[in-house]
Amino acid sequence: MSDKIGLFTGSFDPLTNGHLDLIQRASQLFDTLYVGVFVNPHKQGLFGSEQRKRLIEEALAEMPTVKVLVAQDELVVDVAQKIGARYLVRGLRNGLDLEYESSFDFYNRALAPKIETIYLLAKPEYKFVSSSQIRELLYFNQDISSYVPKNISKELMKNEKK
Repeated sequence: MSDKIGLFTGSFDPLTNGHLDLIQRASQLFDTLYVGVFVNPHKQGLFGSEQRKRLIEEALAEMPTVKVLVAQDELVVDVAQKIGARYLVRGLRNGLDLEYESSFDFYNRALAPKIETIYLLAKPEYKFVSSSQIRELLYFNQDISSYVPKNISKELMKNEKK
């Protein structure tokens, strides 16, 4: 019998407590869950890809079945096939997220029909937490510590003092 492998992807810039909750919940559904840090070279992020990977690995240190990878210039389904993942995990906060994710699912099914997408609903306390909102709060020098894991908050505070 083969392992059940899932892939949860995003830019995770920064990783939020909402992401962390989804990763914890998804990790219980699979023998191995990969967290794929997908890099858009056309966007300037808070952290570089390797720094994001390191910070996410630190935040997930208590989850031995979760592994972090970085991908650039690759389709999600191609990465999934490379690592043997038969499931893509996506988080939904609202109906807009469902509509957005459905468009990707349409093409993913055409490109890789054997890969299934699993949607997890955000818990109510994370429904409005998003990386883009965190970046906006940071721009206005607001405290984001209740929205991100402690190690990420510390790293962001360290960057602010520079």
